[in-house]
Amino acid sequence: MPPDLVSDLLTRVRNAVRNRRAYVDVLPSRFVVAVLAVMRREGFIWDVAVAEVGGRAGLRVHLKYGPNGELVINDLRRVSRGGRRVYCGVHDIGSVRTGTGVTILSTPEGVFSGREAKSKGVGGEVVALIW
Repeated sequence: MPPDLVSDLLTRVRNAVRNRRAYVDVLPSRFVVAVLAVMRREGFIWDVAVAEVGGRAGLRVHLKYGPNGELVINDLRRVSRGGRRVYCGVHDIGSVRTGTGVTILSTPEGVFSGREAKSKGVGGEVVALIW
């Protein structure tokens, strides 16, 4: 099992999108499920279902593409890592790619997108950027 499941998730999704796959299987954790829920709410993926990954329970992430096959996810970047944590306050949450992207934050109230965190008035650890 990889030590950082969120980085593993982002890498698997990034590689699957570059290869135009319909879905990708990832290893589950509560935090990974929360990150996938934000990606679904923000319209970057279609759905998440329970599947078998390597003989164990896992998650199948159904990827989303445009009507003519154009990419919805152009890139994913892990910001906060084990050796370097990055935090931002509610007033420091900026837009990603002039509003076309999303910041994923881990806050004391849960995992939210940058827009959701701003509306709730909370800051936290910057997990990833998606555009």
